[in-house]
Amino acid sequence: MCENCKKSDLTLMTEVFTKYKDDNHALVSVLQEAQDIYGYLPTDVIYLIAQKLGVSPAKVMGVATFYSQFRLKKAGKNLILLCKGTACHVNGADLIAKALFEELAISDGGTTEDGLFSIKEVACLGCCSLSPVMMIGETTYGSLTPKKAKEIVRAIRSAEELKQ
Repeated sequence: MCENCKKSDLTLMTEVFTKYKDDNHALVSVLQEAQDIYGYLPTDVIYLIAQKLGVSPAKVMGVATFYSQFRLKKAGKNLILLCKGTACHVNGADLIAKALFEELAISDGGTTEDGLFSIKEVACLGCCSLSPVMMIGETTYGSLTPKKAKEIVRAIRSAEELKQ
């Protein structure tokens, strides 16, 4: 069964709908809170949001796919955000992406088979002085080289293996 086809516990959204019940412009806020609850936006949650807010599922999907902050698939335990902004691009972000894709055997938007990493290229992380840069969770890694990027994910993988 596909990840987005599983049934979500929709009761987890009750407080969110109560909080925004009189706000006709709350779609982005509701999506943000739903993603905080589930870790991504499951299909059945998207349909519930559309129903509760009185909009079409297409409108909800349009907003969810327009903003890069939203995920329609469950992310890996470590979400890598790879900056592709101008400063990062000029300083080798494409080489960093290639190295990470090779190391993790995934492409942009993908998740490793073990569920440990997901990677997403983003327009800007706002850390231009550290370019090229990536974030993993809440940690920012700057002045990257392909070798350094690979070493970072290898270290995280090793630390995770020690926990098991």
